[in-house]
Amino acid sequence: MTETKKTGERLPNKFEAILPVLTLLGLMFANFYFKWGNDPHIYVLITAVVCCIIGVKNKIPLKEIMAAGFDSVSQILEALFILLFVGCLVGSFEWCGTIPAIVFYGLKIFTPAIFLPAVCVLCAIVGLSLGSSYTVSATLGIAFMSIGATMGINPAMIAGAVLSGACTGDKFSPLSDSTNLAAAASQTGLFDHVKAMIGTTFPAFLVAFVIYCALALTGQAGEYDPELVNGLSSAIEGHFAYMSPVLILPIAVIIIVALVQMPAIPGVLLASVTGCIFAVIFQGANFAECISMLHYGYSAETGNELADTLLNRGGMDSMLWTINMALIAIGFGGMYSRIGAVEALLGSFIKKIRTPFHLMAAVIVTAMFCILTMCDQYLGLIIPPAMYKEKIDDMGLSRNMLSRCTEDGGTLFSALVPWSSCGVYHSSMLGVSTMAYLPFCFTNILNPIISLATAAWGGNIIYADGSHTGFFGGKVKAGKPAAAPAEEHEHALERLAELRKDGTYKGIA
Repeated sequence: MTETKKTGERLPNKFEAILPVLTLLGLMFANFYFKWGNDPHIYVLITAVVCCIIGVKNKIPLKEIMAAGFDSVSQILEALFILLFVGCLVGSFEWCGTIPAIVFYGLKIFTPAIFLPAVCVLCAIVGLSLGSSYTVSATLGIAFMSIGATMGINPAMIAGAVLSGACTGDKFSPLSDSTNLAAAASQTGLFDHVKAMIGTTFPAFLVAFVIYCALALTGQAGEYDPELVNGLSSAIEGHFAYMSPVLILPIAVIIIVALVQMPAIPGVLLASVTGCIFAVIFQGANFAECISMLHYGYSAETGNELADTLLNRGGMDSMLWTINMALIAIGFGGMYSRIGAVEALLGSFIKKIRTPFHLMAAVIVTAMFCILTMCDQYLGLIIPPAMYKEKIDDMGLSRNMLSRCTEDGGTLFSALVPWSSCGVYHSSMLGVSTMAYLPFCFTNILNPIISLATAAWGGNIIYADGSHTGFFGGKVKAGKPAAAPAEEHEHALERLAELRKDGTYKGIA
């Protein structure tokens, strides 16, 4: 504050602080209401310009505002490179036959009695391997909607099972753009973030699976025509030179990478190389073709429209839309923070937060609010960490708890908002309105509820030194600290020691 007085800077008033949000909300709403069909990139860029105007009006040098945006972007460069390499990985897994093999053999297990739970599990597995709920929805989702309809199952139930599985797999995948962005925005490690989500998302998925099993026992399904399944299976088998369960083995590389907590970039590259090796050995690809595939993705013409939708995926180029969005949105977040808008709007509120439960609730609700008002899940993943990361450190908590809460209130919730880009996409792909499938997206509904409930009784709390409580709270157990910026982590450890000393937090058992 002293520096602000010396340079003549001042905080924006309440109207100035909320004006960028209102601008973005207005543009997004107009885009949705008038069906302009534009991507959000330019709207966020316009909002960033509004931030600059407000900042300059309040005597903040434009150069410093721009620098704040660039600094925010520099903090996620690793995540952006990961996204590029993820595109390479998806392409290699398509060509070597890993993703098609998962679909090919997964389709063989279906009977009406197990359809809903099987859909949920298979979509989770493919979502984990792809790192994209969008791709699952556009491929398996379309197939399962058609298959389930022939069984007489409510389409809304099928869509709910597809999204419960696909979104769960997406969240746990180190290949997911949203998972990488949530970790990067919170400035924590990718696998630290994935590990933190086990305590909230996995229980929600298990409960959802049990509910789908119960629904399957109601006897709604009847006889069905397997022509669609046979057509997709035949197209996959006829297209690839070799089709065998062996092709699923590259998925083990991703699992091993996650278990040993290998750094994300070498881990993704290792999996990509494994896919290329399998493509050469089993599908007859050559070196030049592998290079082209890593860049542009895999391309196939099988004569089956559904199979072509499944196969034509991946490549470095396929990730540029997401990377462009991340660059602009995160730059906007840095500018918005630099002009003091967050402090002006929520400074007094944030200062009143005293317990981990209140902080987690604030993060989750803020993420939901961003999606409801800004219509895009990426902003819901980027803005809350910018607002609360200093509070997380000051309360001696871990950065991966911040990233987890951001996803608890962001990624899964975005599929339930009819006017969000995510809700619109899934609704159009699955042919079911968002409000129709919403009651059956059990994982998406339960995830934030479980996160808040466990925090209320002291469960799933992660401290800066890596110690944590279990699902049901109780004793604090030792653990490995999550990645965080060095200076901020040191501050968080000091605050944790002070809070334990004065009895606010319990020590390690």
